[in-house]
Amino acid sequence: MSPEVERFKRTLRDHAARKGDDIALWGDQLKLDYATLYAEVIERQQRLRDEHIKVLALALDNGVEAMLWDLAALFEGLTCVALPPFFSPTQRSHCLEQSQAESVIAEPQQTAELQAGGYEKSGEFWRRTFSGSNRMPEGTAKLTFTSGTTGTPKGVCLSADSILRVARELDQASRSCHPQHHLALLPLAILLENIGCYAALYAGATLSLPSQKTLGIQGASGVDVPQLLACLAKRSPQSLILVPQLLLMLVSAAEQKAFDPQHLRFAAVGGARVCEDLLHRAQRAGVPAYEGYGLSECASVVCLNTPQACRPGSVGRPLPHVQVRLADDGEVLIKGSTLLGYLGEAPHADEWWPSGDLGEFDEEGFLYLKGRKKHQFVTSFGRNVNPEWVEAELTQRRHIAQAFVHGEALPGNHALLWPHRADCSDEQLAAAVAEANEALPDYARVQHWTRLEQPFTFTNGLLTANGRPRRDAIVERYRAQLTESVLFEEPAS
Repeated sequence: MSPEVERFKRTLRDHAARKGDDIALWGDQLKLDYATLYAEVIERQQRLRDEHIKVLALALDNGVEAMLWDLAALFEGLTCVALPPFFSPTQRSHCLEQSQAESVIAEPQQTAELQAGGYEKSGEFWRRTFSGSNRMPEGTAKLTFTSGTTGTPKGVCLSADSILRVARELDQASRSCHPQHHLALLPLAILLENIGCYAALYAGATLSLPSQKTLGIQGASGVDVPQLLACLAKRSPQSLILVPQLLLMLVSAAEQKAFDPQHLRFAAVGGARVCEDLLHRAQRAGVPAYEGYGLSECASVVCLNTPQACRPGSVGRPLPHVQVRLADDGEVLIKGSTLLGYLGEAPHADEWWPSGDLGEFDEEGFLYLKGRKKHQFVTSFGRNVNPEWVEAELTQRRHIAQAFVHGEALPGNHALLWPHRADCSDEQLAAAVAEANEALPDYARVQHWTRLEQPFTFTNGLLTANGRPRRDAIVERYRAQLTESVLFEEPAS
């Protein structure tokens, strides 16, 4: 057992001994105290050992069972494959084939899908035999799949030490706030949330694991806002992990007195760029939001703002377990807790990981991101623009649900816009663009925009499974609108 795993297991054992009656896990209905949590994990470890399992895939909604099996696999030294619920059946099949997961624990509705993939039910496990050599680096504890920009999931292989080191740092980062109730909004298959749950258990907090259905979250981006707000009101969590759109939703609700953030002590925000204006709105509304930065290849969190050291607009300072420096072209390079390798590829050997993100440090060591290196475009005036920066300003204000900005070799940047509501007028969209432009330098401002007739979705091939724009596909689909003056094009002021 690795040192970090032994340390985590010892921590849970100590919680079981010292605070065994305290609630550890709270699912839709079921609650487990720390003494029962530890006993249940040990019992599941034995079941995994009896089955001689090496690679376990979990295709479970958030809940007590998902967390118990995750911990059992971690302590038993197995490879745990996380299957996001918003992946398509084809993507899930790809993940199972590539990982050679001989055992799967899944929701009942996935029976037909697993049978079609050659799996047979054996007790609580779905089993299948694979031939051929294992394509995973030795020591892989967590295999997390990222769809990137192509939609084809790519397996990131991480060690237990890397994952748990980050979990300990997250616990330390939020310790001054002393959050004692963390609620998992994101699926456990999302590495950031998975590690956030470990951090809550390190702290001896209550970990709320309502199902995505109970939360009112469907797929990668569908949210029943009243249902989610009702769940948060009922449980009153003290810490959350949010993506920017969920932060926008909570801030808007708080501004309208539909959400009371008084119990919330720490909300880490990541996954995409956060508009600085949204962070200031959060502060005024009483939502304690702290932006961070990370990537799967570095076991999630690399930098994080904290209550003691916070600079809105930055992603915070690097956490103690990593070193961060900038390449000559501004690319962020990271050392510490990096991946063992990609599934099926040669092990990663370089100690510095090229993130693909551009950034700069201020004099106090806070990192400011400038967008993806490969997404940067150059206008006809020779100015470099990172579209994610502009898109965040557009979508994290009012009215605009989706924005795509293009300006390669153009005299002015052009945005494709999809509103939050069908009854949003063109005048309201124009006002939202003008408001965003006020926060941008002239070369990054949106000069023209087009109102879309349909949103970007995974189904129409314009979003990846985790909700990121497929930029090449969007440019190809809307080339005429992006590069020519069209009848409905509106100049932005």
